[in-house]
Amino acid sequence: INQPQLAIDTKQLAKRHIAHARRQTEDATGFVDEHYTTFYGGDFSNSPTIWKGGLNFTHSVASGDPFNTSVLLWTRAVPVSPPGTTELPDQSVPACLSFKISTSPDLQGDTIDSGDAFTSYDVDWTLKVEAAGLTPDTKFFFQFSDCTNSSSVSPIGTTRTLPSPDTPANEVNGGNPITLAVFSCSQYQAGKRFSLHEACLRTEIKLIMTGWFNAYGYAAHNTSAEIFLHLGDYIYESLGDGASIGRQTLGRELATVHDYRQRLNQYRTDQGLLAAHQSGPWVTVWLDDHEVADQSWKAGTADSNDSTIGCAFSPSGACFTDRKLAAVRAYHEWLPIRQVTVNDKLRIWRNFEIGKLLDLTMLDTRQYDRDITDAIINTLAAFPNRSLMGFEQEKWFFNTLSQSQNRGAIWRVVGQQIVFTQLNESGVCQSNDAWDGYRANRERVLNYLYENEINNTIVLSGDSHANWVSDLAHPNDSTTYNPLSGQGAIGVEFAGTAVTSGSSFGTNIAPAAADVKSQEYVAANLDLQWSEGSYRGFFTLTIDPNTLNATYYAMRNITFANLDGFASANFVVKAGENKLSRPVAGGSTLAGVLKFNGSESH
Repeated sequence: INQPQLAIDTKQLAKRHIAHARRQTEDATGFVDEHYTTFYGGDFSNSPTIWKGGLNFTHSVASGDPFNTSVLLWTRAVPVSPPGTTELPDQSVPACLSFKISTSPDLQGDTIDSGDAFTSYDVDWTLKVEAAGLTPDTKFFFQFSDCTNSSSVSPIGTTRTLPSPDTPANEVNGGNPITLAVFSCSQYQAGKRFSLHEACLRTEIKLIMTGWFNAYGYAAHNTSAEIFLHLGDYIYESLGDGASIGRQTLGRELATVHDYRQRLNQYRTDQGLLAAHQSGPWVTVWLDDHEVADQSWKAGTADSNDSTIGCAFSPSGACFTDRKLAAVRAYHEWLPIRQVTVNDKLRIWRNFEIGKLLDLTMLDTRQYDRDITDAIINTLAAFPNRSLMGFEQEKWFFNTLSQSQNRGAIWRVVGQQIVFTQLNESGVCQSNDAWDGYRANRERVLNYLYENEINNTIVLSGDSHANWVSDLAHPNDSTTYNPLSGQGAIGVEFAGTAVTSGSSFGTNIAPAAADVKSQEYVAANLDLQWSEGSYRGFFTLTIDPNTLNATYYAMRNITFANLDGFASANFVVKAGENKLSRPVAGGSTLAGVLKFNGSESH
């Protein structure tokens, strides 16, 4: 009586919940919630009611992390108000979606798997389910619908399963080569970046205009890619200014779960990205490094950590740990990625056995247990105890390489975030944000490959916003490696440019000007065979038991949505040779600079 502010207005409570529930909700008893486990999300499987007022499939569909008999399916379905009302579900009321998957493009054939699953405000209305009991090495089509209105459906998505681990290499993909598309660094707006030379001096270059994700659309529409790989920087935490090309980012510098969800939401409206997600399963590694923040490592970023000063970067008051967990949670909500182990929610390093053709090993060289990064630690770069991966992941990686070779897989394809090969610029500078800043760790990897005679290793890299192709060998060791013939190499690295993010060679640099810098790079670095720094784009790997072909694609214009691109270079690796086939790229490319032309390389 004396504390009326603590009283409960039961009439208002009934009006808000009970009457509302009767009008726009339905009894949930007939539905079984089969949602894939969430990253700290709530469980609404015991909800007595579900929303029936209508749903909007805002971001099409996606799939990811395929196994031989299962794959994750993803969508986002946001409740809408029924006609003539402004009602939306109470926070305690989930939405229910049905899913089905079939080998029939129109889903009219036999349904291989189906079910229902709940989503809610708690996971930003995203939904992941695991379609299981599928035939290995098979193409599938899938769709979601509103449990309470079967005529309300999502677009139809395309996905596939992997072959069983023991499938002979020449039978994988029905005996046809399998093609992977590889991306990194997609920035929606403009932002500040460092060139490799300027990174040593810690001076910023001008704003770089970035923009439309045409590389994704080109890969979806103009290549035969069946699996899409992303090596990091799927989003950027910075605000920037892309208004002049219709790419103004929403919100602020990312700090809270709302911030990260909003940014992912906006990025996923790009039509090229929507098409690529709808066209095939994705395999991703997060957090290099802008999925959290610039220059992130295991305990901080360029502008945040858990100290008093480090918690002041944002008006939200979020510290680094808060920021990192918010970013990881939103990433799990918006990307069709599996949780590798229930005991270690931050682990994303994992391996996919694609028959006996290859192992696809995805590493986390940025967030999991990386020692301090940034240009200020140049004096630490050669310390023997510095690690990119941490002891546990490094040991797992070495074991995975050996197990792959021992089980008879022909190729070992390693997806990770940062450039592996040493990149001196005219012999005076290295990027300490790449493996150059963790030289002992790189040496341990190379030693393991050499000492254990691990063959056919292909390292994939992103992050640098430029294209680099190298033989894998001890850096600048001319006594054991011959750059002309490739003898002495133990593998190959294919490092790709950004989808949109500005070139590390300079602001909006033209091809001719970029080639001048590329000449310096290929001259200064023994292992580096090709460099290109002007075009934005991606590359594909087409793999069969005898040959791996890497084709680089360049986008001509990213200031508006289009599919105008071309194949700029093609490289061949023959099984068992552990080097780029000579002449490298057939002796010529349509962009960039080769170390040797066709007459010199043999």
